[in-house]
Amino acid sequence: MNIQQSILQASELGIRLEIVNGLPLWEAQPVYRHQKHVERIVQGIERTDGTECACIHAVDVYIQFPGGLKRPDISILCHEPSEEEQDSALTIIPEAVIEVVSKGFEAKDLEIGPPFYLSQGVKDVIVFDPLTLLVLHVRRDRAVRHVSPVLIKLECGCQVLV
Repeated sequence: MNIQQSILQASELGIRLEIVNGLPLWEAQPVYRHQKHVERIVQGIERTDGTECACIHAVDVYIQFPGGLKRPDISILCHEPSEEEQDSALTIIPEAVIEVVSKGFEAKDLEIGPPFYLSQGVKDVIVFDPLTLLVLHVRRDRAVRHVSPVLIKLECGCQVLV
């Protein structure tokens, strides 16, 4: 059994598996509060005038990065994945990822995720903690803390209300 099959089997058991620089990480499947915030954030993703990016979002989809396999809560892409790629883990590097913190997994989303995503070429990493309303927006050159709700303009030209 390969790693892809193992991860899919774990998903059937209600466990989300990810691999970050060779380190396997797990998280329980999201609960209602988590998914409610993901839906709200997705509805706040928009194209801004003049951007060529289509601001397509993918929710809870595996992405095969050069350094591992992650399943961001929300990935923002500038174009649709190819037809061949739509039935497996995506290999497109998202322009931005948004993670909603799950209770008990704060370190995974706040400490492990942002540096990994940036090292893989993601330009904007946003982490939202629904319990504290903290919104952490990380780019290569800076990290800014906000309080939700906040409108964030992404490097790709999209914007998102978190």
